[in-house]
Amino acid sequence: MPFADSDGARIYYEVHGEGPAVLFVHGPGGHHAAWWQQTPYFTKRGYAVVTLDLRGFGRSTSELDEYDSLEFPGDILAVLDDAGIDRAVLVGQSIGASAALKVAVAHPDRVAGVVLAHSLGGLDNAELAELVKADRAEAEKLPVLDRLMSKSFQASNPEMTFLFRQMGTFNRAKMQDLRNLTVGGPSIETLGALGVPVCFLTGENDAVIRPATIRHAHELVSGSVLELIPEAPHSMYWERPDLFNAGVGRFLERVYA
Repeated sequence: MPFADSDGARIYYEVHGEGPAVLFVHGPGGHHAAWWQQTPYFTKRGYAVVTLDLRGFGRSTSELDEYDSLEFPGDILAVLDDAGIDRAVLVGQSIGASAALKVAVAHPDRVAGVVLAHSLGGLDNAELAELVKADRAEAEKLPVLDRLMSKSFQASNPEMTFLFRQMGTFNRAKMQDLRNLTVGGPSIETLGALGVPVCFLTGENDAVIRPATIRHAHELVSGSVLELIPEAPHSMYWERPDLFNAGVGRFLERVYA
């Protein structure tokens, strides 16, 4: 059960399997165990799967009263260093995508590709910012759980829904600790010039950020890949892991071909 040191914080992580590396970065309600439906899938397909707990989440440092999400990219790099991994594809879910993208911008030599799952990764673009603001206003009309997963799933899978809600009880970091992670993101031009493959992965039924917003970001970022999955919600990795895994898998095959 290894821990990496990240500027004094102890960052818990796990590595499963062998092969080209893919590191999953959880969202605000998750931690390393959120990827239980991804880890076996990708290890069986010849990848080294890395999962971690960002500071304030899961088993990582939780003694602090406040958590600066601007430290999250350092947590990811610390894990890569401690695990002896030179390069990895980073898969960031929701706000975790912002941390993943910041690593790609600052250290493109360490990132083989980045998947922005249900997120723009904090891209600095006025037009996209207005679209995200409008999306957020609509999402806030819904109960939190209804933003994240479909009502049909909640009704037919009460056990999985209960477990999804319980995952967040292992975390001390709160949403207000994470807001600044989306500030200071890269411009469209910076991202396009990086040379790091980018995949926008989203669901057709995402209630947090509309697929039209994601599609427009894809159109703006030259060379990016769009995985727009029909009938999939914001928490696709949990509710429809078959679709999420297939989308990530196609990108991994492209990157590691």
